[in-house]
Amino acid sequence: MAQIVPNPRVCVGAAGVISAPHRRFDASAVLGLWHLTSLDAPTVAVVWALGFAWAERVRLPGWIPPLLALAAWAVYILDRLLDVRGALRAGDVRGLRARHRFHHRHRRLLIPLAVAATLAAAAIVFTLMPAAARDRNSVLAVAALAYFTRVHSNGNGTGPGRARWFRKELLVGVLFTAGCALPAFSRVVAQGGAKGGPFAAAVLFFALLAWLNCHAIDRWESGSKMREPGASGIAAGGSVLTLAFLLAGAGALAAAVVSPAQPRAALLLLAGAASALLLALLDQARGPVTPLTLRALADLVLLTPLLLLVPFGLLPR
Repeated sequence: MAQIVPNPRVCVGAAGVISAPHRRFDASAVLGLWHLTSLDAPTVAVVWALGFAWAERVRLPGWIPPLLALAAWAVYILDRLLDVRGALRAGDVRGLRARHRFHHRHRRLLIPLAVAATLAAAAIVFTLMPAAARDRNSVLAVAALAYFTRVHSNGNGTGPGRARWFRKELLVGVLFTAGCALPAFSRVVAQGGAKGGPFAAAVLFFALLAWLNCHAIDRWESGSKMREPGASGIAAGGSVLTLAFLLAGAGALAAAVVSPAQPRAALLLLAGAASALLLALLDQARGPVTPLTLRALADLVLLTPLLLLVPFGLLPR
């Protein structure tokens, strides 16, 4: 059976020669642990859920952010542990990253924590969530179950790797966005909100941003795509750079269009456009950055709606 061992910090040259790394930029302990423990996903989910609510001028009940955080955390722990299980069954652990090895190494702690998070989320759902909202969220729960069945099924390891990862990236982006947007959307509908266009634009933009985040990480972590310090950015990862610039431009254009009718949605779109630009910057500057740091920064740059917190009061009062 395959063994999971820590990867040495090495650089692989164009000819496949392993050499010692030089001038590597590593994450702080806090940033690295934030990513390794899967706390990055719930943080991003809560920030964007609050952002959608702020853009639509609706107030979320206090139980929604912890529910979203607990559910996202449990799902991501499960997803990474299932990735490890699939790799071990296939006898090929080369595709596992630091986050997978961390979860496997600490599974005796993380599994009970994920179960506790799931039970706490269920308690919130059945004690605080209205029955009508439970019906709506059950659709999302079924979709998430379908995702796990599809991505982690025994047959998922067959077929072209790129197409398989594209499907997973797309599914993650859509499901993650749905979970973030549903609390605000349901309250907009309940209040008879008629400004669906700007809200839909913001939701669609974030879905594309979430997909780009997953796509960029996959490109960066693929051995054939990782470039050495000093390599040409266009030659090594121009696809991520181009997509990021296109998405940032689309976000800025959408913000200009919706600004007269809904300036808050425009600001949220601009925050998302800034995230896309930061992903482009990471793509070009990733040479001296360790894989762990790069992965953590890719999620950190999605927190740009926090820039709306102090001046505009993003958090519910």
